[in-house]
Amino acid sequence: MKQADLLFYNIGQLLTMDSDVDGPVKGKDMQKLTVIENGAVAVKDGKVIAAGKEEELKDIEAVEKIDCEGKLVTPGLVEPHTHLVFGGSREHEMALKQQGASYLEILEQGGGILSTVRATRETSYEDLVEKAKFHLERMMSYGVTTMEAKSGYGLDVDTEMKQLKVVQQLQKESKMDIVSTFLGAHAIPEERKGEPEKFLDEMAAMFPEIKEKGLAEFVDIFCETGVFSVEQSRDFLKKAKEAGFRVKIHADEIDPLGGAELAADLGAISGDHLVGASDEGIRRMAEEGVIADLLPGTSFYLGKKSHARARDMIKAGGAVALSTDFNPGSSVTENLQMIMSLAALNLKMTPEEIWHAVTVNSAHAIGRGETAGKIAPGRKADLVIWDAPNYLYIPYHYGVNHVNTVYKAGEKLYERSGIRG
Repeated sequence: MKQADLLFYNIGQLLTMDSDVDGPVKGKDMQKLTVIENGAVAVKDGKVIAAGKEEELKDIEAVEKIDCEGKLVTPGLVEPHTHLVFGGSREHEMALKQQGASYLEILEQGGGILSTVRATRETSYEDLVEKAKFHLERMMSYGVTTMEAKSGYGLDVDTEMKQLKVVQQLQKESKMDIVSTFLGAHAIPEERKGEPEKFLDEMAAMFPEIKEKGLAEFVDIFCETGVFSVEQSRDFLKKAKEAGFRVKIHADEIDPLGGAELAADLGAISGDHLVGASDEGIRRMAEEGVIADLLPGTSFYLGKKSHARARDMIKAGGAVALSTDFNPGSSVTENLQMIMSLAALNLKMTPEEIWHAVTVNSAHAIGRGETAGKIAPGRKADLVIWDAPNYLYIPYHYGVNHVNTVYKAGEKLYERSGIRG
């Protein structure tokens, strides 16, 4: 008889997200979702040793048995695009947005990213760590067990390094698996206004030290009107690749500049945002296997009427992931479940596509496709028990936290507390 430390049983619906697909799930395959009714999962030494129908695991003897009470169980969610580490906040900008000021107009007035840059430069390392921990733990409470965190609010060597070191400390101290991305090219700082190439050279000069100290796996850039052009972005990301980094791109978030095509040209792991992506860019990203990481919370929060064309991306045979874009200015939420609802309502994605987009595809979008996003033998036991009867319910009932319990590598990290009278 096989021995286990934990046996999760009486699972109403179990989504393992495990399939025969090698790599991210693309195109029409995103519609195919295996749902195991009356499921069970066995865990030993923090890893899954078996998952399937309860009757298939009846010969497993466990030290602790956890009755899931007919609830939905899925892999831990994967969050592939966040700006976790920053100083200050920008609630005062909401009034400007209500008066009709655009994102780029606020940026031109010294607000937006530049406001957060000033606050981040002034915030101590220790305070940045504590602030990031607060947001990180809130993400975990929403079911996230693996995530990406970017720098990008320093825009100078010292503060960018400070942000990256904060992420490195969180990687060591947190139970969450955190992937680090260097986004020094997030905006042009005030002291380099009119000198984008010089600024990019300063950021690129950081590559060797970042690589040597293991401070980031990916390099990203904001390719957008008023920030960095396609050619500037191409040159910068080529240097990043030559330095041994994989690359990501904030592409076509506002204007259709050709960022999606650039992502395809460079073989980026993902092109992110893509609200303005062209038909050609969508087609080429799908052909080159670049994951479309969509952030509908940003369009929602900025009051945009246009949204990323998820349906066209899936029709083209591409893989789609979903992210909060958690940041202090354009998507102020840690709630990936809310993003799932926005994907259904505004991106017109089906529930089946959405679940692929927040698990297996998001894992591949940050280079964790072999370790996260699935419940499968040999993988960490990253599980979420949901206060929901089925997988359709999560995107349907929006704006609240449906998590009952979160397990990371078999360890309980979060459990919903009931109201006590």
